Amino acid sequence: MDLRSEMLGYTVSINYDSRLYHHDILGSQAHARMLCKQGIISDADARLICDGLTVIEREIDDDKFPWDASLEDIHMNIESRLIQNIGSTGGKLHTGRSRNDQISLDLRLYTKDVIGTTLLGIKEVQIALIDLAAANSKVIMPGYTHLQRAQPVLFAHHMLAYFKMFTRDVGRFQDCYVRADVMPLGSGALAGVPYPTDREFLASELGFALISTNSMDAVSDRDFLVEFQSAASICMMHFSRLSEEIVIWCSREFGFIRLDEEYTTGSSIMPQKRNPDFAELARGKTGRVYGNLFSLLTVLKGLPLTYNRDLQEDKEGFFDTVDTLLATLNIYKGMLASLQVIESRMSEFANESYMLATDMADYLVNKEVPFREAHGIMRRLCDYCETQGKELKDLSLSEYHDFSPVFDDDVYNITAWSSVEARNNPGGTAPGQVEQELNEAKRIMEGKVDGS
Repeated sequence: MDLRSEMLGYTVSINYDSRLYHHDILGSQAHARMLCKQGIISDADARLICDGLTVIEREIDDDKFPWDASLEDIHMNIESRLIQNIGSTGGKLHTGRSRNDQISLDLRLYTKDVIGTTLLGIKEVQIALIDLAAANSKVIMPGYTHLQRAQPVLFAHHMLAYFKMFTRDVGRFQDCYVRADVMPLGSGALAGVPYPTDREFLASELGFALISTNSMDAVSDRDFLVEFQSAASICMMHFSRLSEEIVIWCSREFGFIRLDEEYTTGSSIMPQKRNPDFAELARGKTGRVYGNLFSLLTVLKGLPLTYNRDLQEDKEGFFDTVDTLLATLNIYKGMLASLQVIESRMSEFANESYMLATDMADYLVNKEVPFREAHGIMRRLCDYCETQGKELKDLSLSEYHDFSPVFDDDVYNITAWSSVEARNNPGGTAPGQVEQELNEAKRIMEGKVDGS
């Protein structure tokens, strides 16, 4: 490669910003209509420009557009083609705008559309979680802290915890939409434009709630991209946590779930294996989304006002994050819908008697033993069971009496089911509470309550 070609390749962005063509044309057509409305160009010129842009959009849709890397970006490719097609009138389109406010407009329009698609994708994942919880509403599983068996919980309660996480993600993307919903066109290169433009008309035409009020900020602001990538990073973190559990749960050591074969892959050498590759990839792709966020933050941290060419580096990572997040949402929608719960295995683990140690401590408290003393009694009982190779449920009443005389026959009534039923306070894992939680989740999906 000669030096000239290498230098061109270093500056060109058309290989990735071409995906903005629809939004670029949408903004240009609105700009032409505004110029006509304000008497800056004629009605005939505006119609010729808008029709010419429609032809170009159709060429791109049909993969017939003659992309030219020497023109560097999406804006110059479209403008050059417009002039080629309709003559010098096409050159009037750039009156009263700069590529600086043009790219800001394109990115804001694109981001708003992507947020809409993202919110729909999250909703579909949440519906899959609700369906999975409802279909297994009576299944008890071990809850964990420190990845150690802790207390019995309903599987539905566990799934609805992720529903809550994704509900918060919805709120973050909705907040980001508010920040993206500001129309920058008319800011020019940095100082505004010397034409009697109608920016409110442009905002109305393009569906923006507000117009920017500082031209210098408008052309250099990429906070909405940072905010989207931050929200995407948190959302992917939630998927990564769920992925980790899926990877663990479908192992033979746990055996809590079975993934549909469509979401597993085989080994090149070990025929018995079905690897949870999609869950593992979602866990791994979370790191690249984090990297895209920090890359953009690093680009922005040293930029003086206003526009700097560094801002060309705002797009590749952002587009990669968009593609990664939307793909993950689509994969998880299907994977959760096809996931099978192995109730017998979950129940076996949940009914292991050590899981009921806290319930037994509460049992002692109800017999007027101070909690700290009850805690110590149960700690010693568990140590005793470990040394004797026994389960708590296997101890005789006389063995219980060796640790506290208040134990009675009713200690044997403590089960995994009685444990979850006892947590009957708001937010707890009792069946009635989880049913309320499930109904609330359904109402959120129906838009009948605020999901924040």
